[in-house]
Amino acid sequence: MKLMKLLTALLCCIVAFAAETKVKLEDLPGPVRTSVQEQLKGAELVGLTKEKEKGKTSYEVETKRNGKTRDILLDASGAVTEVEQEIDLAAVPAAARAALDKRTAGATITKIEALSKGGTIFAYEAAIKKGRKASEVLVTPEGKPFKD
Repeated sequence: MKLMKLLTALLCCIVAFAAETKVKLEDLPGPVRTSVQEQLKGAELVGLTKEKEKGKTSYEVETKRNGKTRDILLDASGAVTEVEQEIDLAAVPAAARAALDKRTAGATITKIEALSKGGTIFAYEAAIKKGRKASEVLVTPEGKPFKD
């Protein structure tokens, strides 16, 4: 039974990653390449992937500036659809900070990101580590658990 669960989990991981492929800047469609270059101003390009999910193609641009990460999700036309920006814990609003403190009690927060669409932050994501286990906690700016 344990072997079957392990094989099922492995298959799910393979399927999840199969849709995501690394790409080079020069191989991107023109509008996407232009958008990526605009987003890179002053930042280092760390990674670039293409993903196809539910028939839609998107591109994730991983960048780093001043030691902080910023991941930008673009659609096939090059429009920015979502941004994950690493921030300092002190920049998290009080209600969200209180919720994160409560939900991460006993764990170490290793990274905080502000998630935004259209320039509006819709969630804060805390990467945490408790013992050897790593996970993530998401809350809204109002401090409620974030649900997709």
